[in-house]
Amino acid sequence: MHHTKTPLTVWFWAAYLMATDKRGVSALLLQHQLALRRYETAWMMLHKFRRAMVNVAREPLRGEVEVDDTWVGGPQAGLRGSRQLKGRKAALVIVAVEKRGRATGRARMAVIPDFKAATLTAFLKQNVAPGSTLYSDSLKSFTGLQETGFKHMPRNQPLRIDLNKGTKSVVPLADRAIGNLQQWLIGTYHGVSRDQLQVYLDEFVFRHNRRRLPMAAFQTLLGLGTGHKPTHYKQIRGARDISKPRPQPIGGS
Repeated sequence: MHHTKTPLTVWFWAAYLMATDKRGVSALLLQHQLALRRYETAWMMLHKFRRAMVNVAREPLRGEVEVDDTWVGGPQAGLRGSRQLKGRKAALVIVAVEKRGRATGRARMAVIPDFKAATLTAFLKQNVAPGSTLYSDSLKSFTGLQETGFKHMPRNQPLRIDLNKGTKSVVPLADRAIGNLQQWLIGTYHGVSRDQLQVYLDEFVFRHNRRRLPMAAFQTLLGLGTGHKPTHYKQIRGARDISKPRPQPIGGS
């Protein structure tokens, strides 16, 4: 908000709407709700808040944790198998979700460049406490997690055609979170750019982890925002402030 020409009351309303509406709010809707003259102002405000939604001191996931990966982006002809990376326009995302009985606890999501064991292990070591029990499918890249301080329970995931017929997934909570993420991205934003995808994942996780305390989410967002240095519009527009990998676009803005 440094040197902002937008009234602070408008910023606070934007933070409130963004943190408390479980569907999120698009820049176009925010522009209309707050009577902003320019779409770019609403877009910038939302992206500034997204960049403030990760607490660097947050507690890692712990206990029993389900892990799965997914593609974010539409179907693409000419690909051979769901693991093909070359020529794919969709973004690869890894998801980790705490198990609380049959309920979902906290979540973490990140854009990753590949399925390599080193990539998956780095994500898990950063986001999951040592000693936790990890449930995953039988992807070979998950082999070796026992040696990195986790208890690992790999299981054979049914084929997609069988899952569509009602066969239970071996990581049902992670799959539910992925489904909710996909519906949210399409329903609220009608697709997002691959460059900016990570901050949309951060927004989804922020609201998911505070879904039972929306007013606390609003206060937390304002508090986290005070700890972030200002990000200029040109940096945000080109996603220059987001770590790589950031290849070509996968959808809307």
